[in-house]
Formats: sequence, C-alpha cells, structure tokens
Amino acid sequence: MNLLPSSFKALVIGSSGTIGSAFLDLLKSNPSCSDVVGVHRHSEFPIDYQNFESIELCANALVDTAPFQLIINTIGVLHTTNFMPEKRLDDLNSEQLMELMKINTIGPALSIRHFAKLLDPQSSIMVSLSAKVGSIEDNRLGGWYSYRSSKAALNMLIKTASIEWARTKPNTALIAMHPGTVNSRLSKPFRGEQIGRPANDAVADMFQVIKSLKKEDSGSFISYSGERLPW
Repeated sequence: MNLLPSSFKALVIGSSGTIGSAFLDLLKSNPSCSDVVGVHRHSEFPIDYQNFESIELCANALVDTAPFQLIINTIGVLHTTNFMPEKRLDDLNSEQLMELMKINTIGPALSIRHFAKLLDPQSSIMVSLSAKVGSIEDNRLGGWYSYRSSKAALNMLIKTASIEWARTKPNTALIAMHPGTVNSRLSKPFRGEQIGRPANDAVADMFQVIKSLKKEDSGSFISYSGERLPW
C-alpha cells in the first residue's frame, strides 16, 4: 500500500533553491496536495544550516500546522565562491570538508531529528536529497572528496534513523533520493546546462517515485528514476 494518501499536506525545506522552489510549484498545482509550506533562510520561520539552532526553532514554529504527510529536504551545497570540488588529495582541506559536512550532513540529520514530530504517524514520507556520488560502492572516478564524504555520511544517518523509525514510526518511510543532474547554480560549473535537466522535469520524476513509496521502502537510497542505488 502506498504511503502518500490521496489528500496530503507537504513541507519543503529549502524552498528558495532551484529544486526546492520547483517542488513548491509542483505541489501547489497538485490537486491532491491540500496545503504546502516552504521554509528557507529568509522565510517567516527561517532555517539556516549555518545556525543549527534555527533548525529546532523552525520545526517548533510549525508544530501547530502539523501533521504533514510529506516532508522534502532539498538543502545541499557542492561548491561556493570560496571553493570548488577537490580534484586531487592535495586539494583536500579542513575548512572545505567541515563546511560541506555542516550543510550536507549535520543540517539534514538534525532536520530529521527535529522535524520528525511534524510527520503524520498514520502515514507519511520524509525525503532528503542525497547524491549518487555519495555511494561508496559506485565510486569509480575518485575526486570530490568533501562532497562525496558528506553525502555518504548523510546516507548512513538516514539508514540508521530508518532502523529506529521501523520501531517508533512504522508507517513512515525515510528516504535518501538522488535527483540526477539538474540545471542549477550547483551544476552550472560542471556543464549542468548541457547534461542536466530542467528542475521542473527533475522534481516531476522524483514525485512519481515518492507517490509509489511503501513503508517497506524506508531506509532506501533511490534515484529519481526509481532505481535502487548501492550505499
């Protein structure tokens, strides 16, 4: 039985980003979605992974609007104006590694912790965007040390939390999802406009997968195409 009910309420974390805003638009136009809330750094109840305290404050501010049957976290970073993904081991540095761990791992993990209370215990799904390059088994090219490591660590946290939720939230699926290459600021330096897809197409594909999720899928690492990815 699919977990997402025929009428559902959704929350998008990181709704000002390319993928987050596309998800917000898709859900607003979906007749099955009775309401959708978006939060980001400058929303009414801000969430900022440079300030971990904001995660709990944002979740607490939304308690009265719960429960949500779908929560999607789209926050992540690959590069900034200060650094690009490492090509060699000699490029590895503590500042970059800590920054990506903060945004791609610690922030999403704390979001799972604090936003869990907003999920509908009867039937709900929480999706955190990960990345295929975070797969240890699939790593054949090397490089991108900080980004790969931060996503691999996120995958482990999601898998571990899903095992606990099987006992405490048996009707909730916790999923790591790979969106593919999307035309965005994140992918632009890496020929994203040539090899990627429009965000609207990417979120439409991901939502098709989300709609088909069952509670037995909790703890899975899934691609936008529905492919099961190796950890």
